[in-house]
Amino acid sequence: MLQNPWHRFLLVMALVLTANSLYFYFYPQTEPEPVAEIAYSRFKDELRQGRIAEVTIQGNILTGRFFEETSFSSAELVNARFEGYRLYELFRTILPPIDDPQLFQLLDKQQVVVEARQKQEPSTLSNLLVALLPWIIIVGVWVYILRRMREGGPAGRLLGQFGKSGAHLYIPKTSPVTFEDVAGLAEAKQELQEIISFLRSPAKFTRLGGRVPRGILLVGPPGTGKTLMARAVAGEAGVPFYNISASQFIEMFVGVGASRVRDLFNNAKKNAPSIIFVDELDAVGRARGTGLGGGHDEREQTLNQLLSELDGFEPHDEVIVMAATNRPDVLDSALLRPGRFDRQVVIERPDWRDRVKILQVHTRKIPLAQDVDLERIAKGTPGMVGADLQSLVNEAALIAAREDAECVNNQHLDQAKDRQLMGMERQLFLSDREKRITAYHEAGHTLVGRGLPGTDPIHKVTIIPRGQALGVTQQLPEDDRYQYQRSYLMSRLAVVLGGRAAEKMVFGEYSTGAQNDLKLVMELAEKMVCQWGMSERLGPLSFSRGEEHPFLGLKLATEKVFSEKTAWLIDQEIEKLIATAAECAEQLLEMNRTLLEVLATCLVEEETLDAERLAEIFGDAELKISPELLEKLGVKDG
Repeated sequence: MLQNPWHRFLLVMALVLTANSLYFYFYPQTEPEPVAEIAYSRFKDELRQGRIAEVTIQGNILTGRFFEETSFSSAELVNARFEGYRLYELFRTILPPIDDPQLFQLLDKQQVVVEARQKQEPSTLSNLLVALLPWIIIVGVWVYILRRMREGGPAGRLLGQFGKSGAHLYIPKTSPVTFEDVAGLAEAKQELQEIISFLRSPAKFTRLGGRVPRGILLVGPPGTGKTLMARAVAGEAGVPFYNISASQFIEMFVGVGASRVRDLFNNAKKNAPSIIFVDELDAVGRARGTGLGGGHDEREQTLNQLLSELDGFEPHDEVIVMAATNRPDVLDSALLRPGRFDRQVVIERPDWRDRVKILQVHTRKIPLAQDVDLERIAKGTPGMVGADLQSLVNEAALIAAREDAECVNNQHLDQAKDRQLMGMERQLFLSDREKRITAYHEAGHTLVGRGLPGTDPIHKVTIIPRGQALGVTQQLPEDDRYQYQRSYLMSRLAVVLGGRAAEKMVFGEYSTGAQNDLKLVMELAEKMVCQWGMSERLGPLSFSRGEEHPFLGLKLATEKVFSEKTAWLIDQEIEKLIATAAECAEQLLEMNRTLLEVLATCLVEEETLDAERLAEIFGDAELKISPELLEKLGVKDG
C-alpha cells in the first residue's frame, strides 16, 4: 500500500488518464455535420421550391434536412464565420413568436416528413446544482486542505512552512570555523569558552547550584567579527547549532513571527543541549511602543514571544541563546534583564596588535613576498575591523593577479590600503589652475600637520583625485588612541583648516574644495562643546546636541533641555574654537611661506608624496612657530 500521499495522487491521475484514453479509443468522437443557420423567410422559400425532405420542431427551434446539399454564401446565413460559399445538407431556423397557419399547409402540400418534440425545461434541481457547483468546489478544496494540514499531508506541509523558523542547523563537526580562525578577541573567547565548557560537561557547573547564563549578547561595531565568533562557537561546542537572522521572523502574515519563534525553540529543546544564534537582534528586539501598530504590531508580537521563550514558564537550561547586534541602545530593556541575556560580550575594534594577528589569518593561503611587513600594514590601518582587513588582503591579491605577479608584496598591500582609506583613483582631467589650487590646499594641510607638535604623522599626500576628493592628505597615528586631549583636538581643527587658509593666502579667495573640511570641523567643534565639556564659558556640561540619532526611540523628537540663551552660548563657543584654529593655521602658514611654496611645487610635479619624500623635502629645517600660537591651541611644545 502506498504510504506517500504524493504517490497516491500520482496513481489516481494515471488511472484517470488511462480511462479517458480507453473511452476515446472505443468510442471515437465523430465530427458533427455542419448546420446552416438560415432566416425563417429563406426557409419558407426553400419549402415552396420543394427542396426540404424533413423537419423537426422542438419549441421555437425548427431543424431539418434538404433533399440534396445546397450551396449558401456567408451573406445568406445568420452569424456566418467564413467568406465565400459552402454546401449544407442540414439547416436550422427560429420560428416567429406569432402563429403561422400557412406553415403546416406548406409542409403537407410538399409532403415533408414532420417530427414534433416536446420542449425540455431544465428542472429546479438542476438549476440549483449549477448555482451551487462553484461553492461546492471551493468548500471542498478548503476542507481537503484543512484535513491534510491536520494529517501533515503535502498541502499541510506547504501552508505550514509559513510557521517554520527556517533556521539553519549545524550538527557537530559540520562547522569548519574554530577559535583558531578568530584572531584576537581574547576576552570574548574567554567568555564564550565558559559556555562551551558547560555544554560539554554541565555537571561541573551545576554541582554547586550554579546556573549557566541563558543568553549571550555579542555587541560591537559592524565588521568586528560577531557572526564569525558565533560560527566559531558552533565549531567548538560540538552540539547542534541553530543559526537564524532576526529579520526571518517577520512576515506579512500576522502571527507568523511568533509561530516561527516557537518552532525554533521547540526544535532546539528536542536536540538539547543546543545553541540558538540570532543575528541582527535589533530587527525584532527594538524597544516596544515605538511602532505605529501599537501592541498589535507584528514585530512586537514576535518580541513578546521571544521574551516568553527566553525566560518563560518552562525553563530551558540546556538551550543557550546567542545574539548579535551593533545597536544595543535600541533594544528593549526586557531583553537585557538577568535571566534572558545575562551577559553582554563586547567585541570592539582591534588594536594594531590584534590587526597583525587578523592579517596573519587572512594571509595564510596567500603567497607573500619576503619584504611584506604585516606589522607596518597593521599600524597603518587604524580603525579598521576584521572585515576591512579581509577586504584589504583580497584587494592586494587582485592587484597582484592583474600584474601577473608570483606573490603579493608590500607595494600591492600599500595600494590596497590606499584604496581602502582614500578611495579609488579617478581619471579626472584638471586644468593647471585647478591643479595648483589643489596642490596648495593639500600643502596647507601637510605643513600645519607637520608644524604643530602632538599631531599624527603625515603618511601620504596626493593631488590625484580619489573617491569624491580632488586630493587627500593622509595622517596615521603611531599607535591606537582611546582618549583625545583638548590640545590634540584643537591641533586637529587647525590641520583641517590649513588647506582653506593656504588657498586664501595664495589666491586671495576660497574655493569649494574645503566643503568636507568645514563639515568635519563643525562636527568636531560641536562635540567638543556639547559632549566633552571643552568650552571655557560653558564648562563641564553636556547637552543633547551634536549626537547621532539614527533611531527614533520612545519620543519622535529629541527633547530640548537647555534655554535659548544657552543655545546662543553654544553657537558662540563653537564659533570661537573654529576661529581660533583658523587663525593659528593662517599664522603658521605665513611664518613658513617658503616651505609652503616648495611643497606645492613638488606636489604639482610629482602628484604624490609619501612619508620618506616628505622627510627629504623638510630636511633639517625647523618650522617657525610662535609660543603665542601654541598657547592659543593649548599645545605644549615638546
